Amino acid sequence: MFLEQVFKQVVAGEGYLRVLDLCAAPGGKSTHLSSLIGSQGLLIANEVIKTRASVLAENITKWGSSNIIVTRNDPSAFSELNGFFDIILIDAPCSGEGMFRDPVAVREWSVENTTHCSERQKRILDDVWPSLKENGILIYSTCTFNPGENEENINWMITKHQAKTVDIPVSDFKGITEIDHHGIKGFGFYPDRVKGEGLFISVLRKTGISGKTAARKRKEERRELNKSDIQIVKEWTRFPVENIIRTDDQIFSIPASHEDFNILNQNLRIIKAGTRICASKKNGCVPDHELAMSECIRKDAFPVAELNYDDAIRYLRRGNIMPSDIPKGWFIVTYKGVRVGFCNNIGNRVNNYYPVDWRIRMSIPETGNTNIIRWDQKTIFS
Repeated sequence: MFLEQVFKQVVAGEGYLRVLDLCAAPGGKSTHLSSLIGSQGLLIANEVIKTRASVLAENITKWGSSNIIVTRNDPSAFSELNGFFDIILIDAPCSGEGMFRDPVAVREWSVENTTHCSERQKRILDDVWPSLKENGILIYSTCTFNPGENEENINWMITKHQAKTVDIPVSDFKGITEIDHHGIKGFGFYPDRVKGEGLFISVLRKTGISGKTAARKRKEERRELNKSDIQIVKEWTRFPVENIIRTDDQIFSIPASHEDFNILNQNLRIIKAGTRICASKKNGCVPDHELAMSECIRKDAFPVAELNYDDAIRYLRRGNIMPSDIPKGWFIVTYKGVRVGFCNNIGNRVNNYYPVDWRIRMSIPETGNTNIIRWDQKTIFS
């Protein structure tokens, strides 16, 4: 919530923005940033840990935004992108003192870990700093109270690099603690003063000059679009044709200029390159699940079958469903008007195309009762 206030006060209204959410999983900040920058902006949502990156990509897909690329890179990879980003958000790994209502956070805390976290945070800041353009904004946050991970790290950054902290007026927001550490501005959120867990935020503006972006050279695997590819894109989506690329048999809409995408693709490990529209096969195009979730799918592109609760759960388990009055071919299933995914009616059966890795594995009673589920022999009340 405070991230939105920072955005509105220091960067809103500046047109096309290139934004990096460096430690993005599971995706709550990224989806919010995506809405703030709008369809003309570009957001890189990054996560270094493989399992968390997969969760991030899944959540971004389900959100349906068209302006996000998901990457999985160590912060050091971004040092090659000199002056590329207008805004960088670093929600840094920390000692977690603001999460002490969770017994796990208490057990994992130690003096040694606070020191380790502080040094790791410095490395992250140092690695990513070259990729911020002159006059760009870096938003640094942790969920801890330790000054060694917060104010002292910001002071270290300003001493080492050309930067200054940005003061954000917060007088209209009760409970936020303004921190002034030898002229270093920051904001503390303490559980006894705000409705939430503890955190720290500071905003830096880069006052130095970044060098020219240097992209590594690597063979491109992209193929030219043919007329049928372009026709499918126009029939199924509202994506601009100039944003469409093809890699092998996969057709994507990228949320960036081709120049920007080439720079990113040559320097970063991309695991979600925007929105995958379809796979082009010899016997036709197979629409991708990302298209079903996308805000840019045309409402009249496919027939729609509305499912009841039990059928929706069965679909999410990749079970068999047989909606009535659906013509042969591809169609979208919905639950309470919300798109859930694709199916293909081949006549004698309906093939379920919900992603295998996302299928529900827990036991859910097919009764329409959404208040209680059973998982690993434990009853969970939602």
